[in-house]
Amino acid sequence: SRAYSLVDSSQVSTFLISILLIVYGSFRSLNMDFENQDKEKDNSSTAGSFNGNSTNNSIQTIDSTQALFLPIGASVSLLVMFFFFDSVQVVFTICTAVLATIAFAFLLLPMCQYLTRPCSPQNKISFGCCGRFTAAELLSFSLSVMLVLIWVLTGHWLLMDALAMGLCVAMIAFVRLPSLKVSCLLLSGLLIYDVFWVFFSAYIFNSNVMVKVATQPADNPLDVLSRKLHLGPNVGRDVPRLSLPGKLVFPSSTGSHFSMLGIGDIVMPGLLLCFVLRYDNYKKQANSDSCGAPGPGNISGRMQRVSYFHCTLIGYFVGLLTATVASRIHRAAQPALLYLVPFTLLPLLTMAYLKGDLRRMWSEPFHSKSSSSRFLEV
Repeated sequence: SRAYSLVDSSQVSTFLISILLIVYGSFRSLNMDFENQDKEKDNSSTAGSFNGNSTNNSIQTIDSTQALFLPIGASVSLLVMFFFFDSVQVVFTICTAVLATIAFAFLLLPMCQYLTRPCSPQNKISFGCCGRFTAAELLSFSLSVMLVLIWVLTGHWLLMDALAMGLCVAMIAFVRLPSLKVSCLLLSGLLIYDVFWVFFSAYIFNSNVMVKVATQPADNPLDVLSRKLHLGPNVGRDVPRLSLPGKLVFPSSTGSHFSMLGIGDIVMPGLLLCFVLRYDNYKKQANSDSCGAPGPGNISGRMQRVSYFHCTLIGYFVGLLTATVASRIHRAAQPALLYLVPFTLLPLLTMAYLKGDLRRMWSEPFHSKSSSSRFLEV
C-alpha cells in the first residue's frame, strides 16, 4: 500500500502517454525508412542498401562527435535560459510555438490522410515558392495552427501537452542513432548532464537551474505585443503567461500538484528504442534471407525470440517507475535519466552480448544490407 501511494493518477497518465509516444514515434520512423526505400527503388534501377541513416535529407543522424557535444550545448542553452530568461523569453516562445506547430502537424498527418483519402485525390497543390502540398498536409497544418492559437490565448495545460506530444514524435521520427556506440555516448553524456544540473547546480548557482528553467512561465507574446504597440491597458492583458511545451504535465486527482516529465526524458530513450526496433526488423529480414538460420548455440530458442525493442521498452517503464517513486520518497525533483539510462542500456547490452549481436550492433549495424521494402504491419 505504501508503494501504491507513491504513484497517483497523474504519474500513471505520464507513464502511458510517454510509452505510447515512444512506440508510435519508433514505428513512424521505421515506416519512413520503408517509404524512402520504395522511393529510391522507383528512382533507381539498381537496388540500394538497407541504410536508414541516409534515406532522406530531412532525417538527421547523430554521429559520435555530436553525441559528445550535445550535453555541452544543452548546458549552454540551459545557462542562457537561466540568466537571460527575461530577455529571450518572447523569442524563445515564438520559436517553440513555430516548431510545435510543424511537429503537431506531423503528428496529425496520418489521421488527415485517412480522412481526406475517400473525398480527395493525393495530388499536390502548388503554393508557388512555398512548395507543393497535399490536401491532408494542408488540413493537418491548419488544425495545428488553430491549436497553437488557442493555446496562446488560453495557456491550458492539455493543449501544451498536445504540442509536447507532437515534438516528441517528430524528434523520434526524424533523428537517428546509427549504432549502439553512439547511443551509449549520447545517453551517458546526457545522464551526467541531467544529474549535474538537478543535484549539483544549487551548490554553484544557489538555485536548482534545471527545475527553475523547466517551471518558469514566459510572458504571452500577445501581452508583449500590446505593450510594445501601446494598444491600451485592456488589450492583451487578460491572456495568461505560458508554460512552454518542453514537458508533459498532468494534474493529480486532488488537483494539489502536477506530475511533470521533460520531453528529453522521452525523446532520448525513444531514440534508443527506435534504433533497436530498426535493428530487430533488420535482423528479421536477415534471418529470412538466410532461410531462418538459427542463432548461437548457447542461447535458447525462447531467448532468441525476445526482441530488443520489447526488452528496452520494459526497461524504460521500470526506470520511469523507479524515478517517480524516488521523487515521491525524497520529495524533490529527480533526474529521470539517472534511472532511465541504466534500465534501458544495461538490459540491452546484456541481451546483445548473450545473443552474439553486440559486435554488430556496436558499429554501423545497418551497413550494406539489402532488404525488401515492406511496410510494417502494426
